[in-house]
Amino acid sequence: MLRPMVYDAGALIAAERGSVAVWRAHRAYLLAGGTPVVPAAVVAQVWRDGTRQARVAQLLKGCDIAPLGDESARAVGELLGRAGTVDTVDGAVALLASALGAEVPTSDPEDLQHLLDHLGVPGKRVTVRPL
Repeated sequence: MLRPMVYDAGALIAAERGSVAVWRAHRAYLLAGGTPVVPAAVVAQVWRDGTRQARVAQLLKGCDIAPLGDESARAVGELLGRAGTVDTVDGAVALLASALGAEVPTSDPEDLQHLLDHLGVPGKRVTVRPL
């Protein structure tokens, strides 16, 4: 069974910059039958001008965008409070990844791992992989 994959902002930025490694991994995951998940907060953090972000738009075509509703937003806030951090987007990534037991390719492994450590057992189900 294919493990879930959650992209953070670093993955989208790397794709936008044409990272061969990110694009290869993304295509391989899609070909294996996977659909990466991107928190809506990540899209909001990265998206600036659709006329100039063709690579990000292309990457997102193959992804599911996970909304951040009221319950999730409150859970992110509580996580940030426990962890003593303020990055809402990283919090959304950590919560979604822990719910799915996902792998997260990221340019920010230390900050993400810090949040996952504050999630207890669900956080341990996540594999953080540096980009």
